[in-house]
This record gives sequence, C-alpha cells and structure tokens, in this order.
Amino acid sequence: MCAIELEPVITTQRLRLRKPRRSDAAQLATYANDFDVARMTTAMPYPYGVEHAEGFLEKASEADPANEAVFVIDHPEHGAIGVLGFHAKDGGEREMGYWIGRPHWGEGFATEAAQGALVWAHQAWGRRYMRAGHFADNPASGQVLCKAGFLYTGDVELRSSVARGGRATPTRMMVWLA
Repeated sequence: MCAIELEPVITTQRLRLRKPRRSDAAQLATYANDFDVARMTTAMPYPYGVEHAEGFLEKASEADPANEAVFVIDHPEHGAIGVLGFHAKDGGEREMGYWIGRPHWGEGFATEAAQGALVWAHQAWGRRYMRAGHFADNPASGQVLCKAGFLYTGDVELRSSVARGGRATPTRMMVWLA
C-alpha cells in the first residue's frame, strides 16, 4: 500500500481534483443553491448559502486522510464546479459520492472525476472495492457511476435527503471492484 498523501491532487484530462479551500465557498454555494442539485444528495440542505459551504469546507478540512477524502472538482476555466468524496461507512467500507453544478451537467465531468478518483483510491489506499448509490429518481447519476465502472448490486436502501425534508428515498446501490 502507498503512503497517504495529505493533500493529494488528481489530474484528469480536463479537471483537477484538489483539496477544498475556503475561497471555494462562494462558488460552491452558488452551484449547490439549486434544488435539483441539492435534492440528489443526502446531506445538502436547500436553500444552500455561503455559511453552509463554509461549514462543509471546515468539516472537510478535519477529515482523516487515511479514511476519508474530499476533493473539489476544479475546471481550468470555470473553477470549482462540484465536489467528490470518499466517506467511511460501518465495517470499514468506503462510499463515494459527488455532485456537479447544473451548468456543467451532461459534459462528462462527473464521470471523468469519478474515474480519476477511483484510480487514486486504488493507488493511495489500496482499495479494490468501493460502494456508491444514487436516488432511484436520478438515473443520470446511475449512468455516471456505470461509466466509471460501478455495477448494480440489486440492493435498494432507503436514504434520507435533507433537501427533500428528510424524506426516505429509494437508493439504488452499486459497487466498484478494481
């Protein structure tokens, strides 16, 4: 297993995935303050203000790099366009989640970021297994995950979404194997 980089940077063809910075707060808040973005996440409230982004960035800075990683998805012309993270779950499993601002939907950035991040997780953490899920009413996220190499497990979990008022929403679970 490789040593864990404390501030890794993942470079893909069109993007850089890097450590979040305080200066990202305003732009992330602008993209996240979109109900159609927020409702497809479990933890993002709506409306979403700069104070929410600042709190998120503070929490991300406290993550243990041996167990969790949070990256800002940075485009050279547009700056911070979204976030991708790996979060520790019960039993030592890690789960990947992401979001992209609406102006950048359909451009392949989410897939590109996920593919680059999974290579990093395999190389830096020695991970050969990763979980992810998407709300059943978000098939576009399922397509992103499939293109990144995830497969459906057949399991559906009920997960709540803060933006949806905490309502339990069917979540289709997926797995990636290196």
